[in-house]
Amino acid sequence: METIKLMIAEDFQLLREDLSEFLNAQPDMTVVGMAGSGAEIYELALKTDCDIILMDIEMETLNAGIIAAEKIRQEKAEQKIIFLTAHETETMIFTAMGTGAVDYVVKGRNEADILEHIRRAYRGTPIMEGKIHATFLKEYSRLRRSERSLLFFINNVSQLTSTERELVKLLLQDKTIKEIASIRCVEPVTIKTQVKSMLRKFGCSRTKEIVKIIRDLNIEHLFSSH
Repeated sequence: METIKLMIAEDFQLLREDLSEFLNAQPDMTVVGMAGSGAEIYELALKTDCDIILMDIEMETLNAGIIAAEKIRQEKAEQKIIFLTAHETETMIFTAMGTGAVDYVVKGRNEADILEHIRRAYRGTPIMEGKIHATFLKEYSRLRRSERSLLFFINNVSQLTSTERELVKLLLQDKTIKEIASIRCVEPVTIKTQVKSMLRKFGCSRTKEIVKIIRDLNIEHLFSSH
């Protein structure tokens, strides 16, 4: 019997260990590595051969698993990745599948389902095939032709300071520089300096561009809690 070699990227240690124990108990599976962050799984993937990586999305950052998957597949284009995550919004699924992952499983599925996803992906016939899979890949072929892709943008969002996040939140409320300065109790020139720094991070020339992209990509929720 062939043995499917797996690696697990999951920041919650108890879940990581439980999943490893469950998978190792299967006669056709073995866990060859575990990581608690996107950075760790990237380093591990470069030096450890495995058939499939089970990748969480939100680890040290909101999209750490997506960034890790992108980097891993740049180095090892044939590496199969299954996202195993609590996120199930269409936006997050689109973003994750845009890395070239073979499947996407929402946490909470029963154990038999998870095993079936793994075995099918290993055989080259992932369950997330057909029309749905084709839709994801088509959408991301389009988005990734532009540097304004969701992956590019969320990656930059994760690097914003708390002040810059607050600025974006106020810009999304259609506040002017003068109004933002008043709200933050600083001079307008201070806000202009902060805005210039933020524009450089996004590769934009005007704040209206940032607002439009955020609205077009439907990621305003990323700023709602800041």
